[in-house]
Amino acid sequence: MNFVAMDFETAAGPRDSACSLALSIVRHNQIVDEFYSLINPQMPFSWRNTQIHGIHERDVADAPIFPEVWEHIKNFFTPEQLVVAHNNRFDNSVLTKTLEHYGIQPPAYLTLDTVRTSRHFFPQLPNHKLNTVADALQIDLHHHHNALDDAQACADILIYQDQHFGPQQLKPFIKMRG
Repeated sequence: MNFVAMDFETAAGPRDSACSLALSIVRHNQIVDEFYSLINPQMPFSWRNTQIHGIHERDVADAPIFPEVWEHIKNFFTPEQLVVAHNNRFDNSVLTKTLEHYGIQPPAYLTLDTVRTSRHFFPQLPNHKLNTVADALQIDLHHHHNALDDAQACADILIYQDQHFGPQQLKPFIKMRG
């Protein structure tokens, strides 16, 4: 399978407060490249969000704002490209709201949610949080809520599902966004 796994962390409650982003690029079921960036959300951080991911305002003071990051990654978001996330409603909405905040038209792209596929393939799990699914599949998740580690784990979950259940079983979960 070829796809991009995406993970955002946010500075606060608003979905346009992206403070880090990671992409894991998968070709033929292998992670072949990765992208990670801190992002200056240009808004105050919530202590709750900082408690979850450990990113502080001082960490992003000199980081690029999202339009600068978007210039490096926008080619991964095309109608032919599959972009996956674990709980993609969150990550897709962060992308959309952040782009809209900066007056950038959100792109159309294919998307798949590994929470939904995990619920389908592994109904016996006590929950379908990223760390629970990763543990069940013996996938390394070094630092949960680090965007790069989360994107890698999401990629590995979909690779596992593709290898064990096949692409035909995954097709019903692919939707067009945008």
